[in-house]
Amino acid sequence: MMGPPGAGKGTQAKMLSERFGVPHISTGDILREAVAAGTPLGTQARAYMDDGRLVPDAVVIGIVDERLGVADCTRGFILDGFPRTVAQAQALDGVLARRSLGLTSVVQIDVPREQLVARLSARRVCRKCGTLFNAADRAAATQCVRCGGDLYQRADDQEDTIRQRMDVYARETAPVTEHYRRAGLLHEVDGTGSREQVADRVQASVR
Repeated sequence: MMGPPGAGKGTQAKMLSERFGVPHISTGDILREAVAAGTPLGTQARAYMDDGRLVPDAVVIGIVDERLGVADCTRGFILDGFPRTVAQAQALDGVLARRSLGLTSVVQIDVPREQLVARLSARRVCRKCGTLFNAADRAAATQCVRCGGDLYQRADDQEDTIRQRMDVYARETAPVTEHYRRAGLLHEVDGTGSREQVADRVQASVR
């Protein structure tokens, strides 16, 4: 599942996971799980994360490789947030070939840039429980409707930062899109409308 920040790829990956009964594999989640479990690769990842550095490709790919070896992936899986670069995509090709697995679809969720900026800049996070909210929702404008905690805007959800993130995404991921387009795997899906409307388009594309 691919798409720029704010496109809703995480939400769609979860909905697709539930629809087809296959695991949703988020690289952020499995990195944190590996760190918490104290696996050898998780220990390596922790050293970088504790120093505020990016976890190297080799460690991320190793953790993805381990996750794909779990029994629940035998019927399929959905990758969310990986690969982000051509080098990662090529490494993933090697991992999948070695495990006699293969991708059947790469879904790119497309949303106009200004709509993405509006979505992300309206996002607020609860300081207590971490739940995400939209500031346009008056019921959750200042306080969390779940726990009553204060809501705040993360630094990476401010407009200038959002635009920088978009630029980085476009620069790094455009070649990945072409990598999968050449492989005949890419499905571009309109990400505007309700999440249910987008889910219908995503599910139609992977069928």
